[in-house]
This record gives sequence, structure tokens and C-alpha cells, in this order.
Amino acid sequence: MARYFTLREASQLLPEIEPSLREAMFFHCEHTEAERRLQQEIQRILFAGGARVDQDEVARLRARREASALALKAVIEKIHATGCQIKDLEIGLVDFPTLYHGNEVLLCWKLGEDSIRFWHGLEDGFRGRKLIDQEFIENHQGEKLN
Repeated sequence: MARYFTLREASQLLPEIEPSLREAMFFHCEHTEAERRLQQEIQRILFAGGARVDQDEVARLRARREASALALKAVIEKIHATGCQIKDLEIGLVDFPTLYHGNEVLLCWKLGEDSIRFWHGLEDGFRGRKLIDQEFIENHQGEKLN
């Protein structure tokens, strides 16, 4: 079951989420770069007919790729444990589920924005972001209390 946030609750999480998101973005870049370099090395080996294999370089690239993948997985799990959802590690996009008029929607925050100012429907995505206005604030809610 998803956790639902109020705008206030999601905003209070930003100081915790932001450094973790930056860390996840770093490890994502590390993993992507290690994978790219490893594929280049494999292509070079194939074009050379396997005659010139730098085993140390291949091992180093594989270790870098695996280490960054493990670190990335750990940071993503840490962020997801808060209840928010990473949507894009390239631009640093995070969504926080909330209820608006009883329907699940997402509060939307992008790294570099000073606060959460947008929301969108589940199918709308980043391009469908709408500015949070007073009507939204008055009609959204977080967890339902029993």
C-alpha cells in the first residue's frame, strides 16, 4: 500500500531526500559511465580478434560497474523507504503520492526547485504538471486516520 503525503509532510522530507537523490544520481552516472567504458573495451577486444586483452582494465571496469550498481540500489531503497518515488535520475525527479478529491495523484519535485510547487495525475507525468493552488491545498490529504 502506498503512503500518502500532505504537501507539508512531503516538503518536510526534502532536506532528507535531496542529498540522497544527489548520491543516487552520482552512482547512476558512475554505473552508466562504467558500463559504457566496459562496452567500448569489449568492442575493442572483438575488433582486435581477442589478441590484445587488458584483463586488469576489464576487471577494473566490471568492479566499478558492480560497485556503483550496489551503491545505487542501496540509495534508491533508502529513498523509496520514505514512501516517495524516484521518477528520473537524469534530472532528479521525485514524486510523493497524495490523495486529491479522493483520487491518488502525485506531488512532483525536481532537484533544484526550492519547494514542491506542482502535482500531476498518475498518467500525466512531468509534462502534465499543474501548479499547486489553494483549491488543491484545501482538497488533498495524506494518510487517512482510522
